[in-house]
Amino acid sequence: MSTVAFHTLGCKVNSYDTEAIWQLFKRRGYTQVDFHDIADVYVINTCTVTDTGDKKSRQMIRRAIRRNEHATVVVTGCYAQMAPDEILAIPGVDLVIGTQHREQIVDLVEKVQEEKKPLKFVSSVRSQREFEELDVPEFQGHTRAFLKIQEGCNNFCTFCIIPYSRGFIRSRKPENVIKQAEKLVAAGYREIVLSGIHTGGYGDDLDGYTLADLLVDLEKVEGLRRIRISSIEASEIDGKMLEVLTRSEKVCRHLHIPLQSGSNYVLDRMNRKYTVEEFAAKLVELRKALPDLAITSDVIVGFPGETDDHFAETYNFVKDQRFADLHVFPYSKRKGTPAAKYKDQVPEAVKEARVAKLIELANRLQVEYSARYVGQVLEVIPEEINAEGMLEGYSDNYIKIAFRGHPDMLGQIVSVRLDEAKADVSQGTFVEQVTFQPAAATESVPTGLIPLDMVQA
Repeated sequence: MSTVAFHTLGCKVNSYDTEAIWQLFKRRGYTQVDFHDIADVYVINTCTVTDTGDKKSRQMIRRAIRRNEHATVVVTGCYAQMAPDEILAIPGVDLVIGTQHREQIVDLVEKVQEEKKPLKFVSSVRSQREFEELDVPEFQGHTRAFLKIQEGCNNFCTFCIIPYSRGFIRSRKPENVIKQAEKLVAAGYREIVLSGIHTGGYGDDLDGYTLADLLVDLEKVEGLRRIRISSIEASEIDGKMLEVLTRSEKVCRHLHIPLQSGSNYVLDRMNRKYTVEEFAAKLVELRKALPDLAITSDVIVGFPGETDDHFAETYNFVKDQRFADLHVFPYSKRKGTPAAKYKDQVPEAVKEARVAKLIELANRLQVEYSARYVGQVLEVIPEEINAEGMLEGYSDNYIKIAFRGHPDMLGQIVSVRLDEAKADVSQGTFVEQVTFQPAAATESVPTGLIPLDMVQA
């Protein structure tokens, strides 16, 4: 029996795509092995968001080639889409396939094995108008399920290469999203994370059907307990979306809303299409409607032309907005994007210093947000066992908590009292299992457990 190994770099979308590709191999009789083991086929799903992503992708490609020189080495993903010839020039690479036509990947592997000739299978994404249906009925080794609902982005921020590697927005048909959500619930998943290249843009290419409509329909899926939106722009949270969020019993008390900069000058150069004042006003509106909402964000520092004063504006804005968590990135020049041609590039040492300063602030803000819930009992889905043997998982409002518990709790909803707020991972105490019994249980979904309304805070 042939074996296949995978290595995924980058975002949740890549993780989804890798799982979908594995399903294709699985249906053809392949067995999956660890990437560190000897395999007949290695698939590296690459990232090109930053220069570091390119470098790591090349490292993993060469690592696979060294591990088994007779293996078929396949490279896919965003870096493969953007630089196929560069990748194919690496001795030992057999197949380069971009961000489309992955449904043909097993046939293409067999083709290069038969012909013993490297193959490039990369087409232009700019002409793609249909969502590529890649079904994932389960996620190996994951306790939360990612559900890819759209592909591509129409925004063309001046720093971002992704629209060039993924193309324009293509939304998945609502009925297919619901159908896969039902499969994931039947497989035992309590939380589904809606993912995409521009998740909040879902429906932009549909006839009036929006992400808010999709959330309403997902709310009806029996057995689904949590719906988490991976990312949404502030401008996409309109009155309709706000009403859905306020009424929903399943959408998590957490929104990831990218900021990128707290300086209007920098935002304009990034082509972000909003001001800090508009962003702040939206957060006020959200917190008024949803007082317990955790708002997390992304910030890029060291964008071309960002002065000390501009960075100070970002620092102070982040501090004032009290984000529950913050992802901080140094600007990475990407060939082919407008910002790469800007003359006023910021020195690397300056970027590193600004990143460190903002991360220190982000850690403080994370502790401050989590501290609001010390002593409260929160719903947590344990995802992993850490080095100390404790379970770790996220509450619905995005607080990561470690606590003592049984491994059988992995993937289940349990109630945990938050004892101590910390940066990254807070500490808690297991109270009791709170997973409710779905109306139509399957063998893969635990039943007969303690209803939520019986938990005592």
